[in-house]
Order: sequence, then structure tokens, then C-alpha cells
Amino acid sequence: MIKPLSAAISAVLLASAMSPAFAQDAGDAATNLDQVIVTGSRTPVAIEKVPGAVTLVTQEQVQRTLNLTEDATAVLARMVPGYSESSQAMSNSGETLRGRIALRLFDGVPQGSPLREGNRNGTFTDMGVIGRIEVINGPSAAEGIGGAGGVINYLSKNPEVDGHQTIISSRYGTQFKDNSDQSKIGVTHTFRGDATDFVISGAYIDRGIAYDGDGRRVGLNTSGSLSDSYSKNLFVKGGYNFGEDQMQRIQASYSNFHIGGKHNYIPVEGCRFDPVECPNPTTNTAEKGSIAGSLAEFNDFEQFAVKYTNADFFGGDLSVDAYWAEQAMRYVPENGDDRQLTKPAPTDDADRIWDQSEINSEKKGLRFGYAYSDLFKVEGLRLRAGLDLVEDTAEQRLALTNRLWVPPMKYTSMAPYAQLSWDIGPVTLDAGVRREDGELEIDSYTTVAFRDHTPVQGGKLDYKATMPNFGAIWRINDAWSVFASYSEGFGIANVGIPLRNIQASSPCKAVSCITDLQPLITENKEIGFNWRGAKGQVGASVYRSTSDFGSTLTVDKATDDFILTRSPVEIEGFELNSAWTFNQHWKATFLYSRIRGQTQYYPGSGLKKEMGILDISPDKVNASLTWTPTDTLNATLGVSKTFSRDLRETFTNPANGDVYVNEENTYGYALWDLSVNYDTGRFGQLSLGIENLFDKQYVLTWSQLPGWQNYFSGRGRMVSLSHTIKF
Repeated sequence: MIKPLSAAISAVLLASAMSPAFAQDAGDAATNLDQVIVTGSRTPVAIEKVPGAVTLVTQEQVQRTLNLTEDATAVLARMVPGYSESSQAMSNSGETLRGRIALRLFDGVPQGSPLREGNRNGTFTDMGVIGRIEVINGPSAAEGIGGAGGVINYLSKNPEVDGHQTIISSRYGTQFKDNSDQSKIGVTHTFRGDATDFVISGAYIDRGIAYDGDGRRVGLNTSGSLSDSYSKNLFVKGGYNFGEDQMQRIQASYSNFHIGGKHNYIPVEGCRFDPVECPNPTTNTAEKGSIAGSLAEFNDFEQFAVKYTNADFFGGDLSVDAYWAEQAMRYVPENGDDRQLTKPAPTDDADRIWDQSEINSEKKGLRFGYAYSDLFKVEGLRLRAGLDLVEDTAEQRLALTNRLWVPPMKYTSMAPYAQLSWDIGPVTLDAGVRREDGELEIDSYTTVAFRDHTPVQGGKLDYKATMPNFGAIWRINDAWSVFASYSEGFGIANVGIPLRNIQASSPCKAVSCITDLQPLITENKEIGFNWRGAKGQVGASVYRSTSDFGSTLTVDKATDDFILTRSPVEIEGFELNSAWTFNQHWKATFLYSRIRGQTQYYPGSGLKKEMGILDISPDKVNASLTWTPTDTLNATLGVSKTFSRDLRETFTNPANGDVYVNEENTYGYALWDLSVNYDTGRFGQLSLGIENLFDKQYVLTWSQLPGWQNYFSGRGRMVSLSHTIKF
């Protein structure tokens, strides 16, 4: 549909390559980054003028988490109220924002593919290059498809000082058990001059096997583990400011990230309590060895992006972004029925084959944005408008036998948007609309033996939607403000799952009639307040998120295979986030999140079924206390508390008397951590991090429920020592 897209992107990339490259945003010097946010607006907007819940994770907070763990999503679990518990794996399966999948961006570039969500989008770069994280809770008109729960934008670092600077960081961690050591080395070089700047960063991480609080090896996640893995990362970013008063800028960036298993261990399935078959339950573990003929799992991310900005383009701010991104994911080997060459599957394990799923995706994008202040000479009236062009392709194969599992898919879209904001004294009104005009093209294909080698007719589907949004914020005084907002988001619901599940008994064997391919339209309503005083700040909000078609992965009990549930969904929640500085030596943070959701038992039943732990995370509290006795020493004690949750309900179908039982019991736990930093001066900074301070034994919340090979305990105590030196 968008035939000129590739040519346009190539032209922009070529122009960038021919430019004298490399430097930071022209407006950085004049803008206090702690007070603005670019995610959701594409241009800097003061936080106090954003009518919605926003979380800014600072570089200091990112670094504190890195003192404890290299787990990329752990910082979100600790700092973002509506974000669920970290899976502690290469996979981010089960991790949601406000009970829905969030759109993850790296410097504005979408990560992964909505066509086949492989739950590997949380680990895409070395966290050492991240300067801050902006989180928009709820859909955004300016950020495109995939953000039903909100937007998480990881923003890379900029040079901290003028001239050249080299930063060398190293880290060693251990659980004091066999092959539990972890190590990292990273080097970053930056330069900032009058017109140019650049960042070059490389890092390598080696991880041993993880152990739980009982001293047993943690099992290898079927979707990919951080245990027994390594990762390497290269990141380059630079820019050149030019024109009158350096109002124009060209910037280019390149990122290449690889994380892979070392292939030293094989998964061993545990067993849940059963009075006959498993009187002594054990979680999944791992033993040394490898499966003959198998390949190591991995996650590859590569992206190239360029950006042109002009701060005085016909009186406004123009931005043009082009990007190309590619992702490849290979999963651990499995010998389940869905991997076999025949149906029925061989009953003898010796005759069963092992195979590995592999997802490959590629996206290209071209984005135009324009902002104009004092529109029509009305003071405080601001226009933001733009056009997004996207081409997204994906497929899934069984790599060892080179069988097609999910056919090649291509989604192209053209999405214009416009947003008006008006500052009327202490009140800011905001309203806009986004129009999604997309087309999904799917090749004809044949399913695997598990699905009866069923031929499926390919075809094209149109996705069109108009999504309004509006909100208001009232700054009552210098300390207090209140806001209210309504927004809609557009998404595609993991297209690959219903495609690969078509079989001989399916009533529909053509793309044109698969009802599960309908788009995901989310409506979000929210009200809240913010208070900022001399010593602290508090923000709270309540929200309600609804969709006529949800997007929930469940396990079919008959086949042990994933299926997609598209029932209506209603989610309600409350969030609170606060920070307090008692004096120059003591400060504290506290956040709380509570989410509840309802869906259907069956079509037409109404929203009577409480959503479970795989969709709705339990209540949580995160708190920290920081002590700074001197300018060179500080220590932070933190706690992450996950609460227990019990669902016990039945529902009777009045039409036929069928009884539906919905029962789910999960227990909560509290995990403590300690981080200490000491600045030696000329010899750099030393940091001590202790994750799971009291070595608590626990089972990850999402793993407490029966499911396919998902009985995993969490990491036990990990002690890490880090060193950073700048020169």
C-alpha cells in the first residue's frame, strides 16, 4: 500500500550518511530534561501540562537497579506502579502495564513485532546506554500501534560534559555456588563540541546459572533464560547542529544487540503437589548437558535510525524520523506434540524429535512531525501534527526441520494525527485524533502435522480506525494540579497464534474469515492529581480501560498449546507514586498499584469473570530509603512486596445450567535489596549491590498456577560489586 516507503527511508538514510555527523539535541542546553517528556507528544512538553499519568525513571534509578541485576525489566517492576513483576528471564512473558501489553520503544523506534508477539521485547539493548525511561500509562495518539497498555520509551544517554570523556564500567556478581558467577565489562566514549557530539558504547556480559533461595538451580525458561547466557552490545549515536543559530540538526544512531544461551544446561521439569503423583513438589531445575542436535537460544536486535529537526521551520518545529529495525528470536528446544513430524505424536520419547521455534521480523518506518505555538496568534494555543508510515513483516519457523509455523505476514499503514493544546491561564486543554489506515497481507500456507497439515488460503485484511483523545489539567497552585483524560489506542492481537492453530476441524480455513484477527481498540479513562512541594511529591490516579476484543494468551488443556482469547475486557486500577526528602541525608520513595479486571465466561455471559494472574498482576508496593551521610557515600535499602490474591467464584449459565468455576490462589512475598555507592574520586565509583538480601525462597507469581512447564522459582541472593571510572 505504501510503495514509496522503502525508497523514502533509503533517501533519508543516505542523506544522513553524507552529512558531517554526530551531536546531541540542539535544545538540550536550554531544556531541563527533568521537567519535560517527549514520549506521547514527539516534541518536548512540560510534565505539568500533560493530562495523564506519567512516570520518569531517571538515570540514577536505572543505575541503582543495575547495581543489583542486569535484568532489563527489573527497573520497570521497581519504579513503575502499573508494571507487573519481572519474569527474570530473556522472555518478558506475563509482564504487562496496567494489565495490557505495552509498546516498547528505543529512542522512539518500536521493538519487536505486533504481528507475532514473541515476548522477547524487554531485552533489546545493554541498560548501561539508557539515560532515562519515559512511561506513558495509557494509549497515545502520537505513538502508533501496539500500545494498548501504554508506552515505554527507553532513551539513550547523551554526553555529560564538553569535550571527550571515556567511561569504563565493570561488574562481578556471584551467588557463591557452582558456575553462578556473572561479569560485565563496558566502555563508553562521548564527545560534545560546539556543533557536534557523539556517543560510542560497547558492552559484554557473561552470566552463569542462577540458583534459588534453597540452593537449587533455577529452571531454564522455555521462552529463554538469562541464566547460562551471554550478551554483547554496540551502540553509536551522533549528530551535527547547523544553520542559523544552529536551529537545525541531523542525528544518526545504530544499535546491535545479541543475547544468547551458552548451551551448558538442559531444562528439567519439576512437579506440583499431588498426594499420589507428587507428594514432595519441586520447581523446575536444570542439569549440565545439551540436547543432541539442538541450537542455543538467542535474541538479536539491530536498528538504524536518523532524525532531522528544524526549530524554525515556517515558525514551527519540524522533525523527520526514519528507521529500520530487525529482530530474530530462537527459543529453547522442546519435544512437545506440536513439534513432531507426525500426528499422533510418537508415544516413545526415543522416537520423538526436538525442535526449536524461531521468529524473524523486520520493520521500516518514516515519521513526520510538526509543532506550532501561538496558532492563529492565540497565545498558548499549540498544534502538533504528523504522519507515520510503517511497514512491518514477520514469520515463525521450526528451525531444526525448517518448517513454516506462522506464514509470512506484512502490515503496512499510514497514520496521520493532529493534536491541539491550549493553555488558558492555569488550565491546559488537550484534544486530538489519530487515523489508522492499515493493510495486513498474509501468504497462503499449510499448517504443521499437529494441526493436520491443513491448507489455509491467504489474503488481505483492512484495518481502519479513528481514535480521538482529549484531556485537561488544572494547576490549582504551585503545588497542586488535577487532571482528567480520555484516550483510545489501536493494536493488532498477536496474529501468528490464530494462524498457526487452524486445523482440519476449524470452520474457517481462509484469512478472510478468521474472527480472531480483528483489531484491538482500547478506551482509557483516567482522573488523578499531583502534588509537588519543597520536600516531596505525590501523584495518584484511577483509571478504567475497556476493549470489545481482548488479547489474552491461554493454554488449551486439550492440546497444551497456546490459544488466543478475544473476549471483551474491562480493567480498573489505582496507582500512587511518591517521593520525600526529609533532609540532606535521608530520602524515601513509595509506590502502590492495584488492578482488577473482568471478562466473559462465554460469549454473551457479560463481564462476570475475574481476570487471573496471567493478565492482571497482584497488588504491589515498592519502597526505598536512601541514606547519604557524605557527598561520596550513599546507601539505599529497597523492598518489593507482592500481595497474595485469591479468586474463588462460580457462575451458572441460566440457559443450560452449566457451572463455570474460576479459582486461583497465589501467595505474595517481599524481596529486599541493598545498594551502596562510594565515590573514591580519582579512582572512580565503587558500588555494592545485594539482590534478594535475605535469600528468600519463592515461586514467581505468574508461575504459581499450573501450566505448561512453567513451575519456576525466583533468584536467590546475588551479591555484586561494580566499578565505574571516568576520564
